[in-house]
Amino acid sequence: MKHFNSRIVLIEEEEQIREFYSLIIRSLNKVYLVATYKSYEDAFPHLLKDRPQIVLMDLNLHGEIHGIEGIKYIKSKIPSAEVVIIAEHDDSELVFESLRAGASGYITKSLNYIELISALEELLRGGAPMSSKIARMVISNFHSNPNSPLSEREKDVLKLIAEGKSYTQIADTLFISKETSKTHIKNIYSKLEVRSKSEALELAREKKYI
Repeated sequence: MKHFNSRIVLIEEEEQIREFYSLIIRSLNKVYLVATYKSYEDAFPHLLKDRPQIVLMDLNLHGEIHGIEGIKYIKSKIPSAEVVIIAEHDDSELVFESLRAGASGYITKSLNYIELISALEELLRGGAPMSSKIARMVISNFHSNPNSPLSEREKDVLKLIAEGKSYTQIADTLFISKETSKTHIKNIYSKLEVRSKSEALELAREKKYI
């Protein structure tokens, strides 16, 4: 996109972050902040009136509408809109789900002032703003076997197992519970038809699942 004064709608639940992003957006010459909302339910009835060219939206808002559904809804109403996800963490499963649903970029709330401006400028140049970590995940996914039976989250778990991480360390790294990490590992064993971590890693490397 190379519009001058591109129209932006911001959907963000946390007031401090909403105000911080609003301040930054209003400081830029090439964009215009049309409106801010704290939920999808508040924003969507005004979507056609707001006519956003860019939508910055939190992926995990409290409400009846899930973030992935929100992306699909926006793209169905305004196909040309660039939807950029604002998320708490670099969650690979959500990254790929968001991109498949039509998102043009994925940034985290930890971005500072300069990084957010760079992300918006990247979008205006026609790019897809992503953190370097997310970009590496996307590239890694292209390099892996597309026929892998493992989900993106299970691949993440297996990669951490390869690094020698414990259940607790895996849980802490992926922001999940220890029990959830154990469940993922059990599912990996079942899908790969193996009985141990070493067998799982050997097969995954041989088949290029990770």
